[in-house]
Amino acid sequence: MPLMTGDEYLCSIQRKKMQIYLFGEKISNPVGNPILAPSLNSVKMTYDLAWEDEYRPLLTARSHLTGRLINRFTHIHQSREDLIAKVKMQRLLGQKTASCFQRCVGMDAVNAVFSVTYEIDRKYKTAYHSRFLRFLQECQEQDLVIDGAMTDPKGDRHLPANRQTNPEAYLRVVERRADGIIVCGAKCHQTGACNSHEILVMPTVSLGAGCEDYAVSFSVPTDAPGVLMIIGRQSCDTRKKEDVPMDTGNPEFGGVEALVIFDHVFIPNDHIYMNGEVEFSSALVERFAGYHRQSYGGCKTGVGDVLIGAAALAADQNGTEKASHIKDKLIEMTHLNETMYSCGIACSCEGCQTAAGNYSVDLLLANVCKQNVTRFPFEMARLAQDIAGGLMVTAPSQKDLENPDTAEYIQKYLAGADCASSQDRLKLLRLIENLTLGTAAVGYLTESLHGAGSPQAQRVVIGKQSGLERKKELAKQIARLNTDS
Repeated sequence: MPLMTGDEYLCSIQRKKMQIYLFGEKISNPVGNPILAPSLNSVKMTYDLAWEDEYRPLLTARSHLTGRLINRFTHIHQSREDLIAKVKMQRLLGQKTASCFQRCVGMDAVNAVFSVTYEIDRKYKTAYHSRFLRFLQECQEQDLVIDGAMTDPKGDRHLPANRQTNPEAYLRVVERRADGIIVCGAKCHQTGACNSHEILVMPTVSLGAGCEDYAVSFSVPTDAPGVLMIIGRQSCDTRKKEDVPMDTGNPEFGGVEALVIFDHVFIPNDHIYMNGEVEFSSALVERFAGYHRQSYGGCKTGVGDVLIGAAALAADQNGTEKASHIKDKLIEMTHLNETMYSCGIACSCEGCQTAAGNYSVDLLLANVCKQNVTRFPFEMARLAQDIAGGLMVTAPSQKDLENPDTAEYIQKYLAGADCASSQDRLKLLRLIENLTLGTAAVGYLTESLHGAGSPQAQRVVIGKQSGLERKKELAKQIARLNTDS
């Protein structure tokens, strides 16, 4: 059965020889690094739960290529039920980690590339789809983590890719050879790149004539020559290096982002899935964005469940749980969270089959889902901070609680209602801080805003998919208008 255990996953990353830079230093491997270990634990959870009988139906699926049981994160959606299971799985993992678990981008990328390569082959008689299926089967059989790489630096954004002062502001082909291509460029905001086995690159925008060098899709190992990663900073990230697990709020789990550099990286022909077919760039970007905007209806609601629970516990510890305004704020948080989830389920239920055979989401509803996610978590965070109180950001450190000179005062004055110990109260407040201000806020708030494209990107798609002309016709019929204007 091609399912790794969580420990096997960590060993597989340990064997990688990636080039990773963190805080100005090159690190040999993410495994064991105190800053990166929590993010690895989040990915590990996607493996561990697949082995638990309770969660296996959500975390696994039958490969349509081999018929074998595989991790759902490497699966090609075969039905609307698969799309729904994906969202439910993501909510579960958000609940279990309260952070980004980093495999969603790769899952969404493989499903987008699957259908687009089929369509390119149908038009040009190329071999992209068969190449991609071999790569996909390898990922399924070995249970690999795929880093979906779409976002380019973009440089001067009012200029197209081929008119940039820096020609590699968008990743491009710099040399074509009989056996493959050489690429240069970068991909930004790469969630979990240093925790991945493979990178699946896609173009980041719709491209036209003259931009053939930028219309490229391929896969490459994360430790291939010329690939290097620069890890992004996060708020409060150095707390993970200190011996103060209580101060991190979520000591076991976390997320990580990287700027991934491609410095003259060779890609053999067997791993190229688009090479100059500019007219298909729009479809690839649009389909990937649709899948990934659906994803946010699952993962962010799972994290939201933890935040709601933490806010409710804070009210208990403050002795305010019976106050009507507190109850109302918790109800509002729940309403916002379930609205996001409902959209994720709805765009799955309204999905349809592509020409390649896999299922895609309803693009309008997926973009409505993500548009809600750009707003609602921020309001939920505000309400959680309101309920928790100002001690969330003025609380003393774990070391003060352990210092005999100060411990007695903290235990006396910061204990909560119903015999809530000062230690438990501070742990809970740190969790809320982590989710709304600290390292987890990167994956919960900022990622909610900018992940899977900016808010305006969703509004553009909503405008295109809104069916405005049909709705005007409906109004004309009801009002019995005689004009065609």
